[in-house]
Amino acid sequence: MGVERNTPKASPKKRPTTTLQFLFDLDSNSHGNSHFGNSGKRSSLDSEKEELLSVITYCTLVFTFTDPSESPSQQELKRVKLTKLLSFVKSTKKPIHDQILSPLVSMLAANLFRPLSPSSYPSVICDLADEEDTSNPAPAWPHLQIVYEILFQLVDNTDAKALCDHIDHSFLHNLLSLFQSEDPREREILKNVYHKIYSKFTFYRSFMRKAMNDAFLQYVFETERHFGIGDLLEIWGSIINGFTIPIKEEHKIFLMRVLIPLHKPKGLQVYHRQLAYCVSQFVQKEPVLGEIVIRGILKYWPITNCQKEVLLVGELEELVEILDPEQFRKLALPLCTQITRCLNSWNSQVSERALYVLNNEQFMKMAGEATPDAFLVIVEGMEKNLKWHWSKSVRQLTETVKMMLEEMAPGLYSMSVINLELRESAAQQQEIERREKWRKIEMVAGQNQNQNQNQNQNQNQFIQPPH
Repeated sequence: MGVERNTPKASPKKRPTTTLQFLFDLDSNSHGNSHFGNSGKRSSLDSEKEELLSVITYCTLVFTFTDPSESPSQQELKRVKLTKLLSFVKSTKKPIHDQILSPLVSMLAANLFRPLSPSSYPSVICDLADEEDTSNPAPAWPHLQIVYEILFQLVDNTDAKALCDHIDHSFLHNLLSLFQSEDPREREILKNVYHKIYSKFTFYRSFMRKAMNDAFLQYVFETERHFGIGDLLEIWGSIINGFTIPIKEEHKIFLMRVLIPLHKPKGLQVYHRQLAYCVSQFVQKEPVLGEIVIRGILKYWPITNCQKEVLLVGELEELVEILDPEQFRKLALPLCTQITRCLNSWNSQVSERALYVLNNEQFMKMAGEATPDAFLVIVEGMEKNLKWHWSKSVRQLTETVKMMLEEMAPGLYSMSVINLELRESAAQQQEIERREKWRKIEMVAGQNQNQNQNQNQNQNQFIQPPH
């Protein structure tokens, strides 16, 4: 037998050992490196958060800008820090942590919600000469402007659900009260903030509408003092513009109980433009509401305020253009009666404004088609103007309108003149008869008086005692 040979085999490559100790070491090294990286990031984030909290805490300090003991350098430092906060709120793309959000909103509230300065206008709002008058600006406006911008950006960039715990009903109520500020710059930016909250916080809309309505009603029926009525009506204008058709009953009640009574106060001219826009939006969306609006305006028609009369005549003219013929037919007589009263006003501005309405060919055509009585009322008022009005310009304008009416409806105008003459002659005849009746009554009363005097004299002679 041959000797068995042991042939050598190729030795395998040496593999790294995977002992339990090796795995422990590997795991500890990896955790150690990740912990170092995370701790670095965490410390960086913590330092940023602490810096923000420090800035917010400093900005909570309120400067009045009227106290001489306040340091101008500290006021400037706060302005710089507020600017830094504004840039942070603008640039941040991640949701703001609640640890930052809560003190931030508290800082905004501390700066905004303050006692307003006493009014520089002792009487009602109608004494304001101009909406842009800044004779009594907010002293802390350099800070307030930035605070309002921070609030606006915060609302715009943050989810509404994250803010609802911080911007609550109390916050909104306090924000609404700031509309009484005399500074139009503050009211302008406040209007933008309040409207942004309304558009984004859909779950607060009902509360915000009711709060604004309460402010309107308090102004109309209690105080007649509020500098932000026009700004609030601007917000309402955009709200009404978004109403769907048919309009909800809740909004119709707002029109009848809030917007129409807003024509009553003395200060109407300050906010009339915004009010007229809101009302016209309702009528454009549902023309059937035109009758309610016009009758409401006629109900609150002023007696001695000529400026309000000029505004209301213009508003009626715009509303008539929206009405359909059937509605105008119902309103023609009371509407033309009021226009004619303004036509005969001794105030030339009121009279001329009413004549411009009558100079509208479309208006007069609708009036003539609606009812002859309405046309007759207008003709009567114009004839009175031609005879009695003191203003030469009013008489000339009346003559121009008369010529237009005679060309437009000659038969109706001549018939109205004849009816007017008949009515005047009948009125003269009634006046003659009335005076004749009074003459007879006076004559009979005189005869009775003479008879009574004679009877008294006879009685005195009869009972006279002998001497």
